[in-house]
Amino acid sequence: MKPNFIQKVTNWGNFPIVEKEMKSEDSFKKIKEFVLNHNEVIARGNGRCYGDASLGEHIFSTKRLNKFISFDRLNGVIECESGVLLSDVLEVSVPQGYFLYVTPGTKYISVGGAIASDVHGKNHHAEGCFSEYVIDFKLMIENGEIITCSREENSDRFWASIGGMGLTGIILSAKFKLKNIESAYIRQESIKAENLDEIFRLFDESESWTYTVAWIDCLQKGKDIGRSILMRGEHAFQHELPQTLAQKPLRLKKKPQPTIPFYFPGFVLNSLTVKIFNFLYYKKQSKKEVKNFIDYETFFYPLDVINEWNKIYGKSGFIQYQMVIPKETGKEGMKKILETIANSGNGSFLAVLKLFGKNNPEAYNSFPIEGYTLALDFKVNSKLKKLVEKLDNIVQEFGGRIYLTKDSMSKSSLTNYLKNIQNPKFVSMQHKRIINNN
Repeated sequence: MKPNFIQKVTNWGNFPIVEKEMKSEDSFKKIKEFVLNHNEVIARGNGRCYGDASLGEHIFSTKRLNKFISFDRLNGVIECESGVLLSDVLEVSVPQGYFLYVTPGTKYISVGGAIASDVHGKNHHAEGCFSEYVIDFKLMIENGEIITCSREENSDRFWASIGGMGLTGIILSAKFKLKNIESAYIRQESIKAENLDEIFRLFDESESWTYTVAWIDCLQKGKDIGRSILMRGEHAFQHELPQTLAQKPLRLKKKPQPTIPFYFPGFVLNSLTVKIFNFLYYKKQSKKEVKNFIDYETFFYPLDVINEWNKIYGKSGFIQYQMVIPKETGKEGMKKILETIANSGNGSFLAVLKLFGKNNPEAYNSFPIEGYTLALDFKVNSKLKKLVEKLDNIVQEFGGRIYLTKDSMSKSSLTNYLKNIQNPKFVSMQHKRIINNN
């Protein structure tokens, strides 16, 4: 990439789109020069966050920091540069009998981004966030110095950077732990729920499962509000697998990956097509409960099978709105949120409900709190800002918070849990938007 190159930059939601300087280097000396020569810098991984968190006046792309440093196969510890993608980690580790302790819904995010967002997965109630398994990382701070951050060394910087959205410096490399697995398959159970009461009961009954997640039909009203399908799973042991899978338990067959070749016209996604999709998705499972074995990619990364699926939302782009409501008021809060969405007509193709366990108080910038989190995709249109304001008010009413990795237009009062980060060197558009609204 050419130095001082101004280009159009956007993240996965294609909203907002900005023209800014973006540079990528693999030399620490040149990265230091970039940091020292600019007043406002923000790091950007693979651009798979949804909002404006990794956009700024001067963007440093970590894509060229893509090398593995070491892999301790005996203890399951990997060290790599921050631009390495989780997909790269899986490609190396799964054949060796290891998997990520925590993974979000896409494997195409960088390790540095996973730390800066402190990503969570379908197992937060059981195994917490990504940070629980981070041993240490190298951080370039405002004066260009590179420091090691861990729970013992520079611990203040360590915890500020966990979920700190890149505002403490540029993460250059990281060392983290992996979990042992016997196969690349998941033992899954899918259970249909007719309404919100039933899905919350199923989550309560499934707390002993490592992985739980629910697809939810966000356009249902009345007695059907919260109609959903719960998926729960465990890493399958080799002896559990059917014979055809047990022969090579850690190897997956390569699948074709179609690509969306163009942006869909704006009229394709509307309340009617969303209703039809939701109806068909719920009805495709004919039985109340289905048990099967599926590969880890199908379970964890169902959307990754389609390249550039974000183009489905058209050139205007989309946002993902994700909030968490405390557990004690979770059902009441989610009901009000779903009613508001259904009445707005702004339906979401992808509405995902998960359960969070207790949060780590040391990771004070991390998003999760004990409760229920709902993530929704909304096409950008003239009515969306008004809907987001209504949702913000409900989240605030019930003592919840929003996820900064997804945020691009929410109120500052919901994003004020970034503490102890007032560094003028590392600044994003998101941070400036929040500060300016206070």
